[in-house]
Amino acid sequence: MDPATQAVLFALLGAVLGGAVVLAWRVSEIQQQRAEEAEEPVLPDGVAAVLAVLRSSALVVDRDDSVLKATAPVYGMGVVSGERLVDDTLLDLVRRVRRDGQIRESELLHPRRIGVPARHLTVRVTPLGARLVLVLLEDRTRERQVEAIRRDFVANVSHELKTPVGAIRLLSEAVTDAADDPEAVQRFAGRMSMESMRLGRLVQQIIELSRLQDDDPLEEPGSVALDRLLDRVMDENSTDACTKNIQVVRDGDKELVVLGSLEQIALAVSNLVSNAVSYSPEGSTVVVSTRAEPTAVEIAVTDQGIGIPASEIDRIFERFYRVDPARHRSTGGTGLGLSIVKHVAASHGGEVRVWSVEGQGSTFTLTLPRKQDVPAKAGTPEEAHP
Repeated sequence: MDPATQAVLFALLGAVLGGAVVLAWRVSEIQQQRAEEAEEPVLPDGVAAVLAVLRSSALVVDRDDSVLKATAPVYGMGVVSGERLVDDTLLDLVRRVRRDGQIRESELLHPRRIGVPARHLTVRVTPLGARLVLVLLEDRTRERQVEAIRRDFVANVSHELKTPVGAIRLLSEAVTDAADDPEAVQRFAGRMSMESMRLGRLVQQIIELSRLQDDDPLEEPGSVALDRLLDRVMDENSTDACTKNIQVVRDGDKELVVLGSLEQIALAVSNLVSNAVSYSPEGSTVVVSTRAEPTAVEIAVTDQGIGIPASEIDRIFERFYRVDPARHRSTGGTGLGLSIVKHVAASHGGEVRVWSVEGQGSTFTLTLPRKQDVPAKAGTPEEAHP
């Protein structure tokens, strides 16, 4: 074989060997890639379908703490951002479960973040196969808020009841000690009567507020003729108004009919008028006005009283809250009247608004749905009186 032929053969052999090396490297690379892909955790069959029907919010976390799957409410809770858990306490629970395979349950307070309120979460974390972890979340924020409101309500009721009960006890002892002094007995008896009326008013409003809270939104509202209802409310408050030489006058549109419960609406408007009379100076005027809107009726009660500081307007509908605590004894207020008004407005699909300037007076406006399909004057006496 001549040298030229040998050179050609060696060249061909080198090319074949080089190609074989490249091919072997490529095959090895593909096999390695496939092995790595096979090791990537995937959701077991049916898990995604189960997550979709769970009442609890749920998510699945892989061995690298990445979120493989999460239901939509989880993102609203703020515990997941992208594919990562952002709550350190929850992340620690996931890692502990992955490490020892033990199911864990816990209560978490997820802190407030920008755009996401603080949330109370019940968490159950369980292993899902060898590498995955399943997290079930229940948002208990609303329940905790209701529990807190209930505790505050019970505490406030206990405190408010102690005041008149304690006053009546002390006054009864004073009457006994002053048995030989007719003037003192008469004075103490008068104060006992005032405290007993205040106690009765407080108990009645607690009952009314509890009843309103238990009622669902009105399913079949009736027709309520406002003219007769307002006449009734003004008559109920006439004695207190006359005592302070306060005029309660009507103004605005007439012959209006609203949809709702007669007794609840009368209770709400009566509370507004009673507050206006109680917190207005002697010789002033309280105006009750009505205005028709296309689908609603506005009932406004305007007084010339002490007014409400701007910093306190957002709190006046809280139960037992008083703008002027020092005056609640003289006015007989319970701090529940405006809470009742707010509940009545909510149960009727309406609203209550307030405008006030400290030292000048206030206007409370109750908006209720308007009866559209009959003339306003079609209301019957039975609709306006119990």
